[in-house]
Amino acid sequence: MTDPPLTLMAVHAHPDDEATGTGGVLARYAAEGIRTVLVTCTDGGCGDGPGGVKPGDPGHDPAVVASLRRRELEASCEVLKISDLEMLDYADSGMMGWPSNDAPGSFWQTPVEEGAARLAELMLHYRPDVVVTYDENGFYGHPDHIQAHRITMAALEMTELTPKVYWTTMPHSGMRRFGEIMREFQPGMPEPDPAEAAAMAEIGLPDEEITTWVDATAFSDQKFDALAAHASQGENIFFLRMGKERFGEMMGTETFMRVQDTTGAAVPENDLFAGLR
Repeated sequence: MTDPPLTLMAVHAHPDDEATGTGGVLARYAAEGIRTVLVTCTDGGCGDGPGGVKPGDPGHDPAVVASLRRRELEASCEVLKISDLEMLDYADSGMMGWPSNDAPGSFWQTPVEEGAARLAELMLHYRPDVVVTYDENGFYGHPDHIQAHRITMAALEMTELTPKVYWTTMPHSGMRRFGEIMREFQPGMPEPDPAEAAAMAEIGLPDEEITTWVDATAFSDQKFDALAAHASQGENIFFLRMGKERFGEMMGTETFMRVQDTTGAAVPENDLFAGLR
């Protein structure tokens, strides 16, 4: 009998989320021989359609968009060398406050227990050593990100598995740098109003509160190419405008908050698998 492979499971809301927040760790750990499992909860049907048509505009067909985004997601997984892709295929709920939040079958309307039971089955099948998802606010308040957090934490309770669990985050210093780069690449961008600026300042965590800093700079080109695979959403993916060099400088290190651990590994740590190998 051989030992089961070390396994990382990332639970994300939409096609392209896997690349933005965890593309570096997915590529790095795949290269290190770790099994990487991506669970994508929604079909991405509230994304831009062919030709850039926006949700709610004439000609926007969520089913067509979902089919296109599935192919793009599969291409991204190939770039990142993801071992296993699992799709829950709930309908994309759109941004907070959109009418699609209330659509029957949307992820936001799905009972947490239902989504968690499906995810629990996958967890019991793959038995991940590390699970990554979003924090309680879905990082920035997106309903599907919040729901992905909820079903992940509920699924862990259902299974009684004890992997290391992480929530994606950004250091406040990184968020400030991101704002500077946005203004650099969009010089005409107006300053945010005070309420918006205050909300942005709350995203992420103070640097000293982040438990885990993973250097994936060597895999930043893969991360960039994985994002670029989601070509239909290119207008919404600001990072692609930066070019690979600047992208690597900004996005090469991925940061997390460790919220469950049985290994006793000291923090801050630089490896999601610290204490496991």
